[in-house]
Amino acid sequence: MAARLSPAAPLHDRLDTFAFAVLTVLCLCWGLNQVAIKVANAGIPPVFQALLRSALACVLIAAWARWRGIRLFVRDDTLAPGVLCGVLFGAEFVALYLGLDQTTASRGVVFLYAMPFFVALGAAIWLPYERLTPTQAVGLVLAFGGVVLGLHDGVDAAPGALLGDLLCLLAALLWALTTLVIKTTALVRAPAERVLFQQLFFSLPILAVAALLFGPVRIVDPAPLVLLALAYQVVIVVAITYLTWFWLIRLYPASQMASFTFLTPLFGVAAGGLLLAEPITPALLVALALVAVGIWLVNRRRD
Repeated sequence: MAARLSPAAPLHDRLDTFAFAVLTVLCLCWGLNQVAIKVANAGIPPVFQALLRSALACVLIAAWARWRGIRLFVRDDTLAPGVLCGVLFGAEFVALYLGLDQTTASRGVVFLYAMPFFVALGAAIWLPYERLTPTQAVGLVLAFGGVVLGLHDGVDAAPGALLGDLLCLLAALLWALTTLVIKTTALVRAPAERVLFQQLFFSLPILAVAALLFGPVRIVDPAPLVLLALAYQVVIVVAITYLTWFWLIRLYPASQMASFTFLTPLFGVAAGGLLLAEPITPALLVALALVAVGIWLVNRRRD
């Protein structure tokens, strides 16, 4: 496997002000994405929605890469890990969408955002320059505790939800593996456009088969709001924020970036309160404080 390559260390040993600002915007967009998915689910079956998102985003990324003169398919050492990332990417979203069909959204998001633990574990094994100090590990735990607290009121221990919980946890593991494959192979030196396009392109067969198995494979209700929600996922989330994420992965430590994803479900809860009239409790405010302290600890300078 290409992971035997000696991984290139990131250009920065910690997140700076620029990275903080960009990652906060990314998490905000991903939090809003939860609302967009809920809206689109009213007219598009979930797995077919994921297939449409990847297919349409492929077109946008290909057009952007062509305009910039970036080759997306190159016979070099990025192709094999690119295929692997595509498989992981496709399997992640199949697991996530099927998991959310079995369990509640609040339970699912708690398990999905266990991803930084898997990244930290993998970084300790494959990325020695990214090993967490004890203080940083405490920060990671505090941040995750903030997520659990912030979502506690919405957690519904529904009967028979164990399978869905496990599928969402599997999605978190696959997400972390994708990040680690990028960091430990030649993909870390590849253009972000190629990294993202290969994931989208090679995920299409997996998503297509899953859509056939868990159909119908059609847009049930092409209402304007449904199509707008899908467009938000394609253009803003995948084509812009994912591309930015993979660009940042080449520049900053993966484990520290992963810690920032704890903000996403909190933004999602806030967006649900503002856009879907879901209640915002005092627990959410405490959770935000825990996440802020946790992220600060994770990103402290190493002694």
